[in-house]
Amino acid sequence: MLGYDAARRLGFDRIRPGQRIWLGEQWFYVAGILAKADLAPEIDASVLIGYPAAQKFLRHDGHPTTIYVRSDTEQVNAVHSVLARTVNPVSPGDVTVSNPSDALVARAAAESALNGLFLGLGAVALLVGGVGVANTMIISVLERRSEIGLRRALGATRGHIRVQFFSEAVLLAGIGGAVGVFCGVMATAVYASIKGWAVVLPPEAWAGGVGAAVAIGAIAGLLPAIRAARMQPTEALRTS
Repeated sequence: MLGYDAARRLGFDRIRPGQRIWLGEQWFYVAGILAKADLAPEIDASVLIGYPAAQKFLRHDGHPTTIYVRSDTEQVNAVHSVLARTVNPVSPGDVTVSNPSDALVARAAAESALNGLFLGLGAVALLVGGVGVANTMIISVLERRSEIGLRRALGATRGHIRVQFFSEAVLLAGIGGAVGVFCGVMATAVYASIKGWAVVLPPEAWAGGVGAAVAIGAIAGLLPAIRAARMQPTEALRTS
């Protein structure tokens, strides 16, 4: 029997008549492929053979070093308490009993903490980006007072000025978000290729990144746009 990962690495997607693998200087026929074992991932990379074949061809001494037991969820604690004495009644203290579900809980907690850390870093990056966009637009308004005064004198309304600067803020944030997503995609692709992993980039991930950047840019550019629209033409031309 082949473990799930072992079968994939050997190129077995299904069992065909006469399929064999070379193991321990001996050919073994493949009888089946195990489903993925989430509670015992080491089995996924293993090859399982029977005791008679192990003793005959691989010189196994017949004494197991690891025993896997599956029980109902309600009986886990009861089974856990009797496993050591059942395996070795003479010296149960020599038997180590572990509960894989505890490891899964710990791994899930670690993944949750790591995801929270990345979300926090992303929120800080968005905040810094929003402050940067706001500062850029405020400086742009101050440096372009003559342009604002000239446009107002030629008939542009406050709404036109407001839309102009608001659009510039959104465009600036959108370009920055697109460049950031592109850099992230490239870094992910390079790291995945180094590790030999498949590159998976969900559309909602990069679309959400660009959308969040645009939303932050719109919020950050709203106040400078309003400030530019409220500027009087005579004051803008006089102070330019």
